[in-house]
Amino acid sequence: MGMHNNRFGEIVEYMVAPNLLKKFKEYGLKFREAMTDRVFSDDDDNALFEVDIFLQNGEKAMLVEVKTKLTTEDVKEHIERLENMRAYADLHGDKRIFLGAVAGVVMTSNVKKYASKQGFYLIEPSGETFNITPPNGKPKEW
Repeated sequence: MGMHNNRFGEIVEYMVAPNLLKKFKEYGLKFREAMTDRVFSDDDDNALFEVDIFLQNGEKAMLVEVKTKLTTEDVKEHIERLENMRAYADLHGDKRIFLGAVAGVVMTSNVKKYASKQGFYLIEPSGETFNITPPNGKPKEW
């Protein structure tokens, strides 16, 4: 069953990624590039962490975690991923601002509230497309 959930998560990634650039533009976030399964490695090519969808431009980047069923634990892990991204960027002289988003086919209201309080954008399916809900207050920047 786990393999099927992983495959379904991959399908969601590939459905969402191409349209994220256009959707985030509605919120004033203009990204030029969207990459799926972006791996960040150390100087010896050891993988440090992976980002499901990575959006970027010269000033900002957005790390998007995609899950079939998003949990509070997934949100906590994404916070750690963003902290790792900030440390990685600092080591490489990358001064961009990093933002976070979480996408899930299934999300309870508690998970939505928690993710929003953490400063994440929420991405949820809606009919043939998806909706983005900005976080409560200002999005958190790393």
